Amino acid sequence: MSKTEMIRARVEPDLKQAAESVLKKLGLTPTEAITLFYKQVTLKQGLPFAVELPNAETRAAMQDAIDGRNLTEWEDLEALKAANR
Repeated sequence: MSKTEMIRARVEPDLKQAAESVLKKLGLTPTEAITLFYKQVTLKQGLPFAVELPNAETRAAMQDAIDGRNLTEWEDLEALKAANR
């Protein structure tokens, strides 16, 4: 067995619980998930996903959603599809 080192990180309890719930469904322990993440960082020589700041239009849309503004409700999925044809 190879030598290992310990990593300590602080995260919000709700985030930890939610993430560990997903990992459990995937059959992964937190240690296995962190190891996968580190291997991908090494392989890609960077983060294994895009890290981008939203543009002004997206930020405005996000704030509207948070504030409950400019939202559209649909009766059902078919009505939504019909409106987008």
